[in-house]
Amino acid sequence: MSEVLDIAALNLSALPNGWHYQAVSEIGATGEQPVLTGPFGTNLGRGDFVASGVPLLTIGCLTQGGINLDKALFVSEEKAKELSRYRLKEGDLLFSRMASVGRAGLVPKWLEGALFNYHIMRLRLDESRIDTRLFINYVRGAKQVRDYLKAVNHGATRDGINTEQLLGLPVAVPPLSEQREIVAELEKQFSRLDEAVANLQRVKANLKRYKASVLKAAVEGRLVETEATLARREGRTFETGEQLLQRILEERQAKWAGRGKYKLPVSPLNDGLPPLPDGWTWATSDQLTYLITSGSRGWGDFYSDTGVLFIRAQDIKTDALNFPDAARVNVPIDAEGTRSSVTEGDILVTITGANVTKSALVPALGELAFVSQHVALMKLSMPETASFVFNWIISPANGRKTLESWAYGAGKPGLSLEQVRALPIALPPLAEQARIVAEVDRHLSIIREVEAEVDTNLQRAKSLRQATLARAFL
Repeated sequence: MSEVLDIAALNLSALPNGWHYQAVSEIGATGEQPVLTGPFGTNLGRGDFVASGVPLLTIGCLTQGGINLDKALFVSEEKAKELSRYRLKEGDLLFSRMASVGRAGLVPKWLEGALFNYHIMRLRLDESRIDTRLFINYVRGAKQVRDYLKAVNHGATRDGINTEQLLGLPVAVPPLSEQREIVAELEKQFSRLDEAVANLQRVKANLKRYKASVLKAAVEGRLVETEATLARREGRTFETGEQLLQRILEERQAKWAGRGKYKLPVSPLNDGLPPLPDGWTWATSDQLTYLITSGSRGWGDFYSDTGVLFIRAQDIKTDALNFPDAARVNVPIDAEGTRSSVTEGDILVTITGANVTKSALVPALGELAFVSQHVALMKLSMPETASFVFNWIISPANGRKTLESWAYGAGKPGLSLEQVRALPIALPPLAEQARIVAEVDRHLSIIREVEAEVDTNLQRAKSLRQATLARAFL
């Protein structure tokens, strides 16, 4: 384990006149323990946690914006009394000692009396020497802090620091009057920045709602004129959705060759299904595909730096394929390669894990690819229908709503292949599908452009916050 570094031995940047470096141990609260690590696991068993009660803060409660209870645990008041030395006061500082080392939060008044777990250190400062609001901003933005944590970090497999190392953290301390001026200016700047960020987040939320409304209108026959309406006005006939479905079923049977006895597809259960526009019909995923399957188990042994692309659930988190860290496998000779191989126009649906129901329409990949056991692979009998079917599946008011109701019905989130096959899908005439998809693409292209601009501005706001903090503690 690394020793605590002596401030005098550190290569610290020069400070303005009147400022000086002090270790946390020198500005900690007097008359009590300034740094305290949360209670060890032996003090808390699984049976001590309750559904509601006194909050027990975890690392997940420390966010860039402060402290929240999203990842908090709870203990009874009786258990909290046994752990009274770990009770928090307004103005206490919480410091992550493992995982995201250095993440910090300032305890507000509404969290007085809460507890903190073993992965957090509580720091209590002497307010006559340093303003805790200045310290929290210093920890979040000063290069000196980042350099020190990097130097003392002792984790072999996990990041981590200990109590003595936090006590040795060098802090740039201005005169108290100047501290308050810095805090006031930072709060003014961050108040403006927070307002701008909140406005950008509202735009993102509105874009999400707009996308959902576009998809809902599209797959319910309200985004473009229906084929039935056009045909009546133009005095012609048209292929209905029912007729299209019959063609698809013929294609399905034709593509079944080599897979044994033909299995009739699951038909939609009409009970509870809403009426459809003129010329549309209800179908199921099973009727529209000639194969719905998932990847084989046991591919973990075949991961490789080279080889074919391996599509996992984490590659589908945004309803599109995204490979920031692509996985590859060397396909074993006896693998069911043809069964779980992916081609352009296939639809993928995540069936287990945190991203359950997230889906993707496979683009041209330019290489061979396979799916993992956590991903359902849908091969459309008629590829021309893939884009519309995909829009139905990801529509929050339609396919996504049904899949989520099945996935989260009980226990661990997950979908069976039988449920994927049974998914009801509204099927319009093929010509109408093409117009719907084109109009959806036009709307979503606009949404993506605005989202990209919003994300760019959110990143700028984050960078501006860090630049402001760095400038405050040069």
